Amino acid sequence: MEDRIITYGGQALIEGVLMRGQKALAIAMRAPNGEIVVHTEKLSGLYQSAFAKIPFLRGVILLSDALALGMKALTISANTQTGEDEKLEGPALYLTIGISLLFSIGLFFLAPYGVGRLADWLGALLGWGQQGNVWTIALFEGIARLIIAVGYIWGIGKMPDIQRVFQYHGAEHKTINAFEAGVELTPENVAQFPLEHPRCGTSFLLTLLILSIFAFSLLHPLAWFWQVLGRILLIPLLAGVAVEYIRWTANHLHWAWVRWMIRPNLALQSLTTREPDLSMLEVSIRSFTEMRKAEAE
Repeated sequence: MEDRIITYGGQALIEGVLMRGQKALAIAMRAPNGEIVVHTEKLSGLYQSAFAKIPFLRGVILLSDALALGMKALTISANTQTGEDEKLEGPALYLTIGISLLFSIGLFFLAPYGVGRLADWLGALLGWGQQGNVWTIALFEGIARLIIAVGYIWGIGKMPDIQRVFQYHGAEHKTINAFEAGVELTPENVAQFPLEHPRCGTSFLLTLLILSIFAFSLLHPLAWFWQVLGRILLIPLLAGVAVEYIRWTANHLHWAWVRWMIRPNLALQSLTTREPDLSMLEVSIRSFTEMRKAEAE
């Protein structure tokens, strides 16, 4: 069971699901004619290397590779479902990943810092306290970060295409939950399982944001330039810690207090998952079973 918990993960596409193991991945997509198209490939040796076994470091390395795999999967899915031959690879792929990372860092990590500084300035202007109060900045920055993250997820969840992505996200969770419970993977069986899963990327995001509130508060005595640079440099370290936290809690769910600790993570998944229909579950199951076959080979 522990090997199952550590190994398997997935990613929802607009009309498909990516499932990744330790040695291979599979992408199952619903083609325009209604058929399920599957793409499988072996993972790089990075996943079996010694680096993938070093706590904290492995989180940073594997998350970086997961971003590239996710972009590649989205490209394959889009090409299959639209019939276009244009490929996103090489420099174009890495440029897209880089732009996405810069946007995420700016929105979730630097913009809240600006909010905290603004709140500190307004507080001093209105006579609420002395300007430069590190705790005022840290408090408003942390609140702003959580509001921006939750608001962003809630907002994009209103878009029809993203709602379908969230349905496939739910299908992925249900499939893995059913597998870990040892039941036969049929759409009807899998539909009975919950949408939440402790290893979800949404859980990772919330953990990362909460860790950043405490870590970034230590930077406030520094000059503003080092505060900004420190936030950027600390992200990989905090990501590694967040990955280890998610892994550890997923492996210790038999303890009641651990299940209590992850309640906020599971609650946030209500924003990023929707109930899938049976056809979506069929795609998710196909992705998972094909990944398992590729792993066995």
